[in-house]
Amino acid sequence: MSIFNKIFGSSDEEKSAPEFWNYIKSEADLEKAFEESHGKKVVIFKHSTRCFISKTVLKNFEKEVSNSDKDASYYFLDLLANRSISNKIADDLDVEHQSPQLIVLQDGKAVKNASHHSISVSLI
Repeated sequence: MSIFNKIFGSSDEEKSAPEFWNYIKSEADLEKAFEESHGKKVVIFKHSTRCFISKTVLKNFEKEVSNSDKDASYYFLDLLANRSISNKIADDLDVEHQSPQLIVLQDGKAVKNASHHSISVSLI
């Protein structure tokens, strides 16, 4: 793996990601997350694959989730590949876009959100 891929991520990132992630790659995937939030908490993690801070926060969050017993569904959005969906999330939930960003949904609404180093499993 090159130094650039180590810093900025690579296309193999999704393959090595923890199994708890559901990927948002379409508006249908986003709609599924909203629907699921009516039965349990849903977490959306918006990640920039070009940002070292975002990558660091993501890895820390994944470790926290792996050691947590929180009953939630976890959704991952590569916001560079899916900018229009990221914008839709900001508009639909009335949450200002940030990166990295964690948004907790309950009953189709954003109940909590955080960005950068404020992202933690404790928000769920």
